[in-house]
Amino acid sequence: MLRKKIIATILLLTSLASVFSVYAEPAATGAGMAETARSYVLMEASSGKILLEKNMDDEIPPASITKVMTLLLIHEAVAAGKINWDDPVTVSSHAAGMGGSQIFMEEGEQQPVRDLVKAICIASANDAAVAMAEYIGGSESQFVDMMNARAKELGMEHTTFKNACGLHVDGHVSSAHDVALMSRELISKFPEISKTLTTWMDTITHHTRKGDTEFGLTNTNKMIKWYNGLTGLKTGYTPQAKHCVSATANRDDMNLIAVVMGSQDGKIRFREAAQLLDFGFANYKVKKGPEVGEVLGSMKVKKGDMKAVELTIENSMAFVVPKDRTEKEFSYEIKYDDENVIAPVYKNQKLGTIVYSLDGEVVGEAPLVAAFDVGKAKFNDMLPYMAMRYFRLS
Repeated sequence: MLRKKIIATILLLTSLASVFSVYAEPAATGAGMAETARSYVLMEASSGKILLEKNMDDEIPPASITKVMTLLLIHEAVAAGKINWDDPVTVSSHAAGMGGSQIFMEEGEQQPVRDLVKAICIASANDAAVAMAEYIGGSESQFVDMMNARAKELGMEHTTFKNACGLHVDGHVSSAHDVALMSRELISKFPEISKTLTTWMDTITHHTRKGDTEFGLTNTNKMIKWYNGLTGLKTGYTPQAKHCVSATANRDDMNLIAVVMGSQDGKIRFREAAQLLDFGFANYKVKKGPEVGEVLGSMKVKKGDMKAVELTIENSMAFVVPKDRTEKEFSYEIKYDDENVIAPVYKNQKLGTIVYSLDGEVVGEAPLVAAFDVGKAKFNDMLPYMAMRYFRLS
């Protein structure tokens, strides 16, 4: 009896120690974070700054997190007018035979783009992902070429896609950092996708020769049920990849991306992603520079139909700073290329530089550009200047 009590006590203490290791306050160095994961990265989305990482460039199978790129290309195709949300997509035998996570579509069945995207986002449906790949690319292999080309554009140096859904194939690899890059592009460029990504349950309707049947979808990302501020994004699992997740969240106007790859357990990957997100929200804040269109200065224009041109920036910049920084420690300085410019001046023409500093140290810079066009002065515009010049010389 005493022996049983001793064993029970040891098991209880072991269990408590395990829970504490998951939920304990992380050290600033990231020690003790996501211990079971093969690799991870914590990124702030607006700046792309890496806050924590472990083996973030290791090339490993990404499983269904692959579908982040598939979703990105789908949304870009819609935005470009190449496809529409209500387009009917006919399911091929290849797509219907994918296996793994699926919505069990039949060859010849038709589904609208909108419902296929819903199935990818919520149920991680392989058949839906491949059906969309064939619809956009003509074939899955051609769509994969598009995936790899887009990955190259995003600077994903450790990624090679072999399919559109993430089922294991030798050589189909990515990295935690690369997953964060494509996750950042998707969630930043198409924030409206968050509504679908965080839907817990929904349905689609199968239209087959046997009639119409309703099929239920349940989200594979269990974090949406309990993590405050979660905006997405995607889970993954294969025996080779282990348990993966790209988790995105927003609090206090800061967007974070936590990617965990190669975790040993499905539930633990979510806890490890939450650890990373908690660390970011607890220790950092975002400082934004001037917004696009904000007038930051002006420059005189010689021989123009206007005396001066206002200056602004093409792209807003954001910087991640520790929460213990004071407001006065972040600043920016305007540097002009010249005192004035000769017309014509074109909108977005570079006329200077804005330099951002933190604690007196330069942390970034961006072009200062013309806010509008200034044309060459016409004869009538020049009359006052000619008169002034004449009387000055006489």
